[in-house]
Amino acid sequence: MEQYKKEFIEFMVESDVLKFGDFTLKSGRKSPFFMNAGAYVTGSQLKRLGQYYAKAIHDNYGDDFDVLFGPAYKGIPLSVATTIAFSELYGKEIRYCSNRKEVKDHGDTGILLGSKIKDGDKVVIIEDVTTSGKSIEETFPIIKAQGEVEIRGLMVSLNRMEHGKGENMTALDEIREMYGFPTGAIVTMEEVVECLYNKECFGKVVIDDAMKAAIDQYYEQYGVK
Repeated sequence: MEQYKKEFIEFMVESDVLKFGDFTLKSGRKSPFFMNAGAYVTGSQLKRLGQYYAKAIHDNYGDDFDVLFGPAYKGIPLSVATTIAFSELYGKEIRYCSNRKEVKDHGDTGILLGSKIKDGDKVVIIEDVTTSGKSIEETFPIIKAQGEVEIRGLMVSLNRMEHGKGENMTALDEIREMYGFPTGAIVTMEEVVECLYNKECFGKVVIDDAMKAAIDQYYEQYGVK
């Protein structure tokens, strides 16, 4: 496992973004773990987060793209932080763009926030986590409506590795199959377990034998068949 991935997993725990316990997800699934990117709230946290995303995007897609698109709302700070980090780490100026939930009809009009997307642009989409792929259903037509645009890929922070609408593919794999662009994550849940199982992280063991058993049971139900 690359060092930045190990550091990112510990960063999620330190920032109280990745939690272990008993949670009910938006999908209705009962999960022993939960990730909330909204818990990154300080300047130093957002700076580090942008760096981790930039490294993962660079590893997966290189720097041959023009726009980083972050769907509203959590994708807005993610796209801003990552474009800054991309400039600092790789010297490449990437434009950021997000959508508005409501179309603005005065001043800076339209549905887009930040850079406009134009013909010929290559776009990478950035999100926190994808469980069902619902947000891409909303995002994809918005991007495609801007012109002849190539989507180079999607990057999320955590691949939960559970099945999407069907039972034979993860949600990220379903998106790749349906829309025809690559998908990636900074880390997978398998890597999280490998990194944290029975190991101290900031003075405590967050995945002990009992939690590991709960995670295994969850994937027996919601993992890819």
